[in-house]
Amino acid sequence: MILDGDIKLYRIGELAKAGGVSERTIDYYTKLGLISPEKRTLKNYRLYSHETLLRLQRINDLKQEKYTLEEIRQTLDKWDAGPEVHQVSDKLTYLELHMQQLEREVNELSPLIQKMKPGQARHLLLNLLPQGAACIEAIRLFLEQGPTL
Repeated sequence: MILDGDIKLYRIGELAKAGGVSERTIDYYTKLGLISPEKRTLKNYRLYSHETLLRLQRINDLKQEKYTLEEIRQTLDKWDAGPEVHQVSDKLTYLELHMQQLEREVNELSPLIQKMKPGQARHLLLNLLPQGAACIEAIRLFLEQGPTL
């Protein structure tokens, strides 16, 4: 690792090791434009920043979710562009309306679940997908506590 002022820069091998990929993968992603070096040394070696390592981890996460490299490029381009204030506001408004609908549905379900026998309720909850159960728990906590801003 090379220090450039306060910035830590990784050589290609160091970045590959830290990101859990091969050096060939780093070369390939660089050629595709998914990642880019922060700067080059006098001997023309590529140096990558810590942000590139984080980007590489995002790419790996998206690959694990079965996104194609083209879909990953599009996703990264959207992240790079950064959201405009009105886009965030629109999304938050949509999310708020959706949360209100979910709250109504949870309130409708709550008395029905309370009337069930404990074994029946447990059986229903055990048959939910782990992601669904985690989402339900997150919504429950959010509704109880509200957002922390």
